[in-house]
Amino acid sequence: MIEDGEEIPLVGGDVTEGLVRVGDTVRRPPGERPQLVEDVLRHLEKAGFEGAPRFLGVDSKGRHALSYIEGEVAGRPRPAWIADEERMLSVARLLRAYHDAIEPFGVPGNLPAPIEPPGLPALDDPPELVGHQDVTPENVVFREGRAYALIDFDLARPVSRASDFVNLMLWWAPLGAEADLDPEFRGLDQPRRARLLADAYGLSTADRKRALPLSIARNERAWHTMKYRAETLGGGWQRMWSEGVGDTIRRRQTWLEENAGTLTGALLD
Repeated sequence: MIEDGEEIPLVGGDVTEGLVRVGDTVRRPPGERPQLVEDVLRHLEKAGFEGAPRFLGVDSKGRHALSYIEGEVAGRPRPAWIADEERMLSVARLLRAYHDAIEPFGVPGNLPAPIEPPGLPALDDPPELVGHQDVTPENVVFREGRAYALIDFDLARPVSRASDFVNLMLWWAPLGAEADLDPEFRGLDQPRRARLLADAYGLSTADRKRALPLSIARNERAWHTMKYRAETLGGGWQRMWSEGVGDTIRRRQTWLEENAGTLTGALLD
C-alpha cells in the first residue's frame, strides 16, 4: 500500500478534482478507464520512456499514486512563454516520442465504452495506438524551455496517430477564432505553426491530407460529447458547458470549415 502523508492541493485541469501532492507523489482519483491508464504507464516505464509519470500503486483512499514530475506547467492566466515556437516544437517531438514508445503496446480490446451520447456516428479513423488525446498546455511539463513530460492520461484511448496530432494542433497552433484564443495566442500565423508542428512530429503526407477533415469531424463530435457529459456527469463538465464551451466549439467549427483549405495547403506546402 502506498503511504499517506501531508496533502498539498494541486491545480488540476478543467475536469479533475481532488488532485494533491504527497511528498514526491501525486494522488488523483481514477478516471473512466483506470486500468488502461495503469497499463499504459507501466508499459512506458518498461520501455524506458521518461516523458510520463510512473504508476506507483493505489493509496488508502483508492486514488492512483503517480510520481511527481518537477517542472513548469502552463496554468491560467497563461505564462508569457506559452506561444514560444521552440517550446511548441518540443511538444510535437515529445508526442512523437510517446507514440513511438506506446505503439508496441498495441490496441487493447474489451475497453469500457467511452462516455458519449448514444447513436453518435463512429469516426472513419481506425486506431493505431493508445493516444494521449489531451495535450493541452496544462498537461505538458516543461524543463529548461522544452517539453519534458506528458501528464494526465485520463482521456487516453485507442486512436490513430493523425487523431492525436489533430489534438496537438488544436491546442498549440492553435485552431479557432482569434477572439476565443488566449491572448498570448492571438495574432499568430496559425497555418504556419500547424506546418511547423507537422514537420517537428514527422507527420506523413497521408495524415497531413486528412488532418483538417478529421479536425472538423472531431470538433462536431466534441459538441455532442461535451453536452452529454455535462448532463450526465456534472462537475467540471457542467461548469465548462455553463461557461459557454459549446458556443466556442460551434464558432471553431465555422472557423475550421472556412480555413480548412489554407491549413491543408500549409501542411502540404
